Amino acid sequence: MSLGTSCAISVWLLALTLVYPPPHASAAKDQDAIMADGPVSIRERKYIRNPLLQRRQFVVEVIHPGKANLSRSELAAQLSKRHKVADEKCVVLKGFRSNFGGGKSVGFACIYDSIEAVKKVEQKFTLIRQGLAEKVESSRKQIKEAKNRGKKTRGTGVRQAKHKAKRSQDS
Repeated sequence: MSLGTSCAISVWLLALTLVYPPPHASAAKDQDAIMADGPVSIRERKYIRNPLLQRRQFVVEVIHPGKANLSRSELAAQLSKRHKVADEKCVVLKGFRSNFGGGKSVGFACIYDSIEAVKKVEQKFTLIRQGLAEKVESSRKQIKEAKNRGKKTRGTGVRQAKHKAKRSQDS
């Protein structure tokens, strides 16, 4: 392809984009939340009410042009305000990934009905992150020694060993 043909094609593509703007150019204004550094748009997709786990769950798209990212606490505050949640600790955010080049992040959000539901369903590290549980500090050596002690007992001896360990712990 010659230089003149490629220039003509690029001019034609430029004219085409001016006539037909991309679909994301006309984003919904009612979902825009104004943050400190500029406009940040929060969109929700695949919204599901999950009664068995006592939560609402959905995919969250955060469009943050010119900003590195949005903090979890700011995002949780925005979602709790939008969904009228009494306690921000009921909003759990997971798995956020930023698109290459920035400007957009996609993740998963769960809004639980109560704190008890969060404690019943979520994993331990998530509860620690939310401030609903305390992290138990123990050394690697203690964990490995306990694991190896457990490997030595088999069958009904496991029950007896656990009973002895519990009795020695109590006294």
